[in-house]
Amino acid sequence: MHGYPVHLRKDGEFITVSFPDIPEAHTFGNNREHALEMAKEALESALDFYFEDQRPVPAPSLPKRGQAVVELPASLSAKVLLLNEMLRQKVHPAELARKMGTTPQVVNRLVHLRHTSKIDGIDTALRALGKRLILDVA
Repeated sequence: MHGYPVHLRKDGEFITVSFPDIPEAHTFGNNREHALEMAKEALESALDFYFEDQRPVPAPSLPKRGQAVVELPASLSAKVLLLNEMLRQKVHPAELARKMGTTPQVVNRLVHLRHTSKIDGIDTALRALGKRLILDVA
């Protein structure tokens, strides 16, 4: 799915974390494990800005050898794909709702990062946009 590489840097007694692809996301931790835990929260919080501002979420770059990666949960990855496709096609929630035969509120929940959505609903929305959600096991 969406795994974003992170830069970890020792800064005094802390480990600072930044994301080359999502500059809004940065945090720190007491050690590597704690820094990576905090990185997941920082990434998800930063993605809120993209969703609120209706901006495309940058795709993750390929990690360098040995570089840590923070994975998004499958449902959030799917929401990112849906938001980006809606923005690419310039389709507003009301228009997508008409294509899906549902209400704009349903679509708004699908593209709200913190609202729990079933993956089937996101797949239905993508299909209404002429796309398919493909899952894979690595």
